[in-house]
Amino acid sequence: MSEGGLKAPTRHPLDWQNPDFYDEAKLDAELRRVFDICHGCRRCFNLCDSFPRLFDLVDASTNGELDTVESKDFKPVVDACTLCDMCYMTKCPYVPPHEFNLDFPHLMLRYRAVELKKGEVELADRELAKTDRNGKLASYIAPLANYATNSAHKTARGLLEKYVGLDKEARLPKYVSKSFVARAEERPIEVNRDAPAAGRKAVIYATCFANFNEPNIGLAARAVLAKNGVETEVLHPHCCGMPLLEQGNIAEVAESAKIVATELRAWIRKGYDIIALTPSCALMLKFEWPLILPDDANVKLLAKATYDLSEYVVSIARKEGLAPGLEPVATGGVALHISCHSRAQNMGQKARELLKLIPETDLQVIERCSGHGGAWGYKTGNFETALKVGAPVARQVAEGGKAIVTSECPLAGPHIAQGVDRLADGKEKPKLYSHPIQLLAEAYGLSAGRSEPS
Repeated sequence: MSEGGLKAPTRHPLDWQNPDFYDEAKLDAELRRVFDICHGCRRCFNLCDSFPRLFDLVDASTNGELDTVESKDFKPVVDACTLCDMCYMTKCPYVPPHEFNLDFPHLMLRYRAVELKKGEVELADRELAKTDRNGKLASYIAPLANYATNSAHKTARGLLEKYVGLDKEARLPKYVSKSFVARAEERPIEVNRDAPAAGRKAVIYATCFANFNEPNIGLAARAVLAKNGVETEVLHPHCCGMPLLEQGNIAEVAESAKIVATELRAWIRKGYDIIALTPSCALMLKFEWPLILPDDANVKLLAKATYDLSEYVVSIARKEGLAPGLEPVATGGVALHISCHSRAQNMGQKARELLKLIPETDLQVIERCSGHGGAWGYKTGNFETALKVGAPVARQVAEGGKAIVTSECPLAGPHIAQGVDRLADGKEKPKLYSHPIQLLAEAYGLSAGRSEPS
């Protein structure tokens, strides 16, 4: 038996179609096996709130060991997991191929799948996870939706907290009346045929967030790619299913994967790369879907063809070279947060490499969890915990004094900004950019790069 090792982590496909996956006795036995190993190691004590909750449970038990902790007390440990994968990717020495075979995030996912099967997921949570539907509906009433979700409107936010479970202090995403897909269809874009990378073709997978909440990310990406000779198509066949995965709804995620992979198959066969605009969606397409549908040929094809947005731009810079014309833009410097779902893609700090392409950029790189964890960080009871987990990031941003803060995760950025607000103490706060690609667009002088005020 070895203590950890130098081999790269590997992951087993999710056995979610096996009845044993939902057997509560077998689930409890696996929880106890894994939790006992975690209790004996404790290397993950500072990653998220799951591990402190687990260790506190054990320490407060009758004999200080897991065998005197009741199974019903495991739920808060599971609820605190945001499926960020950082324990698996960066901390745990016992992940496969180690014989202990630990996969803490996927065990938490299994627990939630059992909860879902038993009908224990709240209706409000199930409805909030339908991001495609919610985005389409909200686009029709965007001004009203944005009024109701604005934290300055106490009555509306109080009602949302009471009936939907969204913390009244959490800064929620705004909606737009016209989606990124619709804007792209209305605005033909001229491709620079003289760029070194001319001839590349890519489908921009719009993602729910860029499509319905922050189309500037997509518009900036499209403009930068056109400047660099990349012919693009903008598509959004369906949500990637990450919000559903957080609830353990693996079957619905599998359906999402089939829809998207089937539609994008024809584009891949025509020589198009696939670019996901947000790290969580890229992670789903590249890694999670193949573990859920390991035998689906379309899913395998899509996983191999998919790039994270920053990863793709950096690949152009490395292989062909970028089109000339980049000018300094970030006077006062940039604080860059490397998101967990970027790190989980195991591709290196591509956002850092992207921003280093801009001349004279004073860059502060922060590689630590923001604490937000997707929809988890918005919820009543989680929001303050999310700020606590993300406090080291907010503190580094506040103390760094940069003029701009950005993250590849468009949910992490505003959450970090809220943390900075609490630490600002009257000092000038950095301007928030939704994605580093917007800075690259501005450096090219492309109007699509302009960011909304934070």
